[in-house]
Amino acid sequence: MNHPALVLIAHGSRDPRHAATVHELMAGVRALCPQVRAEVGFLDFDTPSVPETLARLAADGVTEAVAVPLLLTRAFHAKSDIPAALAEAAVRHPELRVRQAAVLGPSPLLRTALERRLYEAGLTAADRPATGVVLASAGSTDPEAIAVIASVAREWRRTGWCAVRPAFASASLPRTEDAVRALRADGVRRVAVAPYVIAPGRLPDRIAAGAADADVLADVLGAAPELADLVVRRYGALTRGRGRLSPAARR
Repeated sequence: MNHPALVLIAHGSRDPRHAATVHELMAGVRALCPQVRAEVGFLDFDTPSVPETLARLAADGVTEAVAVPLLLTRAFHAKSDIPAALAEAAVRHPELRVRQAAVLGPSPLLRTALERRLYEAGLTAADRPATGVVLASAGSTDPEAIAVIASVAREWRRTGWCAVRPAFASASLPRTEDAVRALRADGVRRVAVAPYVIAPGRLPDRIAAGAADADVLADVLGAAPELADLVVRRYGALTRGRGRLSPAARR
């Protein structure tokens, strides 16, 4: 039985590190489910664009696909840009049915990936009780997205960190540097900044600049294996009953 194609929809950036990270993550996705055709499409700046990817699938005779947004919250891109691109594709390629999967967050797998990056930056599990974490996201004007980040911070705090404060690189407050200062003012001995972003770029660089007074700065989530696993899970949620996927997709 043929599986629907997987289309990973990424934001895109003028920063070449962004596309490189997305393609590295896609390699991990393909390794988890080699029997599925998996392609990348970018909303802006990078190629192939989402319309180009969908046109190529249609030209190759693909009749069904699942679009997985490479997004951590359900904000403007998930609510507007991606549905618009898929609606346009439905008109141009009526033979190709594309369904939109859920965004990646929130998920315990993302929290695991955040901790992976913090440990790679030098922290250990024993450091948790004395460490305050700034959960630094790109930011959004969408209240739903902001509420999700605040919820992730609250849930993460319950796993043993001294404190977890949300911060934003744009659109919302507080900024990363403000959250770092607030933790210092509260007497937190060690402050770590965990970027809640997927790929390098302008806003992650702003987060890094705001972390200048922190003790630890983790890397972006990037091609962490938890993200590849999560992409496959989001795809699998819309394709159950269509044949066997990899073990990772069924966990």
